[in-house]
Amino acid sequence: MFFIDTSRNNKPVYNAIVNQSLDNYLVNDLRLPGHGLILYINNPSVIIGVNQNAYAEVNFPYLKKNKIQLVRRTSGGGAVYHDYGNFIFENIVIGDDEHFGDYAYFAKPIIDALHDMGATGVEMRGRNDIVVDGKKFSGMTMFKVGDSYAAGGTLMFDLDMETASKVLTPEQDKLESKGVKSVNKRITNIKPYLDEPFKSMSANDFKVELLKRIYHVDKLSDIETYTLNDKDWDIIYSRLEDKYDTDAWNYGKNPGFTNYVSKHFDIGTVAFNFSLKDNKISDVKIYGDFITGGDISLIEKALVGAEFDKDNLVKALSSVDLAANLGKIEPETLADLLLSKK
Repeated sequence: MFFIDTSRNNKPVYNAIVNQSLDNYLVNDLRLPGHGLILYINNPSVIIGVNQNAYAEVNFPYLKKNKIQLVRRTSGGGAVYHDYGNFIFENIVIGDDEHFGDYAYFAKPIIDALHDMGATGVEMRGRNDIVVDGKKFSGMTMFKVGDSYAAGGTLMFDLDMETASKVLTPEQDKLESKGVKSVNKRITNIKPYLDEPFKSMSANDFKVELLKRIYHVDKLSDIETYTLNDKDWDIIYSRLEDKYDTDAWNYGKNPGFTNYVSKHFDIGTVAFNFSLKDNKISDVKIYGDFITGGDISLIEKALVGAEFDKDNLVKALSSVDLAANLGKIEPETLADLLLSKK
């Protein structure tokens, strides 16, 4: 595994919109053969999953007042708050999809490094969370293009919890499914669990120590490294103008359909925003923090025109490969969710 240095002119890049576009460039364009790793820090920002409804996840008045960026990533998963006390790590794997979907495989180097730094209670929990003492400090996600993919997540070192709790508005159903009443009670920073001198370090100093342990080296110069060059940055910034730095991508359209239903399942939260005409679905948009390598628009297209009753909704949903395009969930379960608006 080599390291991909995402600094520019020897200076770290903190712009969250820029950083969140890097994985797409690395997987689709640069395509360095093998297994690379990036590790960076964002300025204060809310990062939402590719399939999430920003208007249901974010406290917009607070976001605007505090000049916090809103950024949509190219992979699934839920909404998270980032600041200078938080790290983002991503494994960029080109030409080998053997470990796609195996979160534990990509979490292990992080977990082993944190164990070595004194946080011996760190472990995987659920499908894609890393926890300590039962509290989450890292959530992971993936996206795939052919036989290549990006797999990574956050690592909360010294995140501002108060700001995170005010700017994020997770749906109550999701919290209740996890047996908690607020976002604050289920997350933590890893910093208090570390030994000295690590718990007294700045985020940037901790980043250096973390990388040294992930790569088992005494100094960063011993790590095989590819540094993004001017040509790389020119392409990255051109993509920002076309897509990733646009309101259409980051905010998305709030369709304002008549009905909104949402429920948390084992695959994640699934929500339907839809309208009815003559007791048929006339418009529908699927949202959620589920992680899929498929195409949810196929499910939306199958539902448009379906009679709004259990049998016809199940028939429409059964015409699509739900496992491939959403997750392991039964058509009857989704039909019941749609009908729960009554």
